[in-house]
Amino acid sequence: MEVKLAKSAGFCFGVKRAVDKVYEQIETGKKIYTYGPIIHNEEVVKDLESKGVTVINSLEELKNLKEGCVIIRSHGVPKSVYDILDGNSVEYVDATCPFVKRIHSIVEKESNEGRRVIIIGNEGHPEVMGIMGWSTTPATVIESAEQIDNLHISSDEKLCIVSQTTFNYKKFQDLVDIFRKKGYDVNVANTICNATEERQKEAKEIAASADVMIVVGGAHSSNSFKLYEICKKECAETYFIQTLDDLHLDLPKSVGLVGITAGASTPNNIIEEVQNYVRINF
Repeated sequence: MEVKLAKSAGFCFGVKRAVDKVYEQIETGKKIYTYGPIIHNEEVVKDLESKGVTVINSLEELKNLKEGCVIIRSHGVPKSVYDILDGNSVEYVDATCPFVKRIHSIVEKESNEGRRVIIIGNEGHPEVMGIMGWSTTPATVIESAEQIDNLHISSDEKLCIVSQTTFNYKKFQDLVDIFRKKGYDVNVANTICNATEERQKEAKEIAASADVMIVVGGAHSSNSFKLYEICKKECAETYFIQTLDDLHLDLPKSVGLVGITAGASTPNNIIEEVQNYVRINF
């Protein structure tokens, strides 16, 4: 039996950068906070908490903070969060992914020019909520064709379309095509991260030839779940797990190829544990 691990599996540039910044700050001896979990991986968050890092989960908590150092996570935050930190004179380290920062700049500029911002992504996801917070005009989140049909857009309204960095690339293109076919005046910025595109493409290719596919990622990781959806379409026997403890396989002798991929917030040690387990036990 062959085991094939996706080359793109594991931490992306933005996630690794954010996690590294937290560990660097721990070494300073200061009290360290992260605004929300630094990444969507419970194992990493638990390790940081064991080293004294505290997660701030609400704006109210943030407003009451007067000491320590706050790490802004890779997902980014609304402009209002920076205003609170500056207003309280609280030290912070900005670990927002540069690709997300680019979206903030686009949204701020386009909305200041009067365009209505359309964000193609998952409503409620922290990255999307952060992006919304940089628009000076009403921003709308869309993730399905039905939602586009229900939009009320006037004939003279101008739009700016951006995407959550981890959104499904094909789905993004399909939704953009719908806006264009309706004849709207749109500026489109494909802000899906190149690493996300490559990860999704590679996962699809491996799953298409695999008998069994394993996707490793955090329970709240949007990009990991999108990998699962992509793989499931290609390979019926696709499993989504957080750690090796979640893997319960009983593979028949006829299985020739097991594929493994992982989301952008999955540490290498977890990926290696899963890969080694499959290789040794099957």
